[in-house]
Amino acid sequence: MKPSFLTSEHDIFRESLRKMLDKEVYPFYEQREAERAIPREVWLKLGENGFLLPWVEEKYGGLELDFSYSTVLIEELERVGSGIASGICLHSDITSPYIASYGTEEQKKRWLPKSVSGEYISAIAMTEPGAGSDLANIRTTARKEGEYYIVNGEKTFITNGKNANYVVVVCKTDPTAKPAYRGISLLVIEDGTEGFKRGKQLNKIGMHSGDTAELIFDNAKVPAENVLGEEGKGFYYLMEQLQQERLVVALQVQVEAEEMLNLVINYVKERAAFGKRIADFQNTQFKIAEMATEVDLGRTYINHQVEMHLQGKDIVKEVSMAKWWISEMAKRVAAESMQLHGGYGYMEEYEIARRYRDIPVTSIYAGTTEIMKNIIAKKILHS
Repeated sequence: MKPSFLTSEHDIFRESLRKMLDKEVYPFYEQREAERAIPREVWLKLGENGFLLPWVEEKYGGLELDFSYSTVLIEELERVGSGIASGICLHSDITSPYIASYGTEEQKKRWLPKSVSGEYISAIAMTEPGAGSDLANIRTTARKEGEYYIVNGEKTFITNGKNANYVVVVCKTDPTAKPAYRGISLLVIEDGTEGFKRGKQLNKIGMHSGDTAELIFDNAKVPAENVLGEEGKGFYYLMEQLQQERLVVALQVQVEAEEMLNLVINYVKERAAFGKRIADFQNTQFKIAEMATEVDLGRTYINHQVEMHLQGKDIVKEVSMAKWWISEMAKRVAAESMQLHGGYGYMEEYEIARRYRDIPVTSIYAGTTEIMKNIIAKKILHS
């Protein structure tokens, strides 16, 4: 059933986007995976056609649409592959909202228009070699000196880290603050900043075309005007935006599960063994029934959460439920789909192999399954 928040205008938006992706991206996707990169031309083409940051106000170059149009972008990119979806969705609906929500007018004019056009790629740097989910214990510091902050520290696992034109960096402007999270601020650090270096592009198991890198700040000299919002409020800003981040990830993973199910259904209908189609074996039918049920449950739930998010509801608990359950469900679908493909599922020329590799990390990034359960339990037990 089509969700209530999707209209004929969304259908037009989707059709136009899919046509562009089918022509410009999907036929070359395996090549991009091998090259470990999505060309700038793809970003610019998406921007030129109005697909990036569709929610941004018209005065900054956007279409001033709501998050429902972002869901179309997320779904269609994910149907091509996680490598392209991870970076572009992060830019369009995870990083850029920090600029729109907490940036000054000058900051918005400086970064949003080129983010909409695809000229700028953005990233957000939270994770460090010694701090992942425990953001309060990050070690990257930003010391105020006159009109600048001097930033020192390292970040890792940063999506778009190698190619980002600007990065929203989570750092400590007051390392002595008690509790520690009150000393956290957000600084926008731009490409070319003195003391800002890129580390190596990380060699991941999957999502090969997605750019993930290390960032190094060695006495990086950042203008004080690049602080986002108020100094010391960074942790609160992160908490406000994590609902949408986890909703984006849950939706991406839901689409992955749907795509893998479609792949395996088509395969078992065509492949024969012992004189009949694999689809005609009872075990296959049971496995397909189980996967289809879980995939449908996931779709119903995620659609409801998108609807609640569009209404401005606080759904931190529900989004945490969606994020952990759908990511774990997708891993089950990936494993069963590869099993039903038999030996061919282990061959690189079969799409299921790529999607099987891509899916495990989804239960780790944007908050691990264990962290999601912790959030849910706190919401239930302390409400």
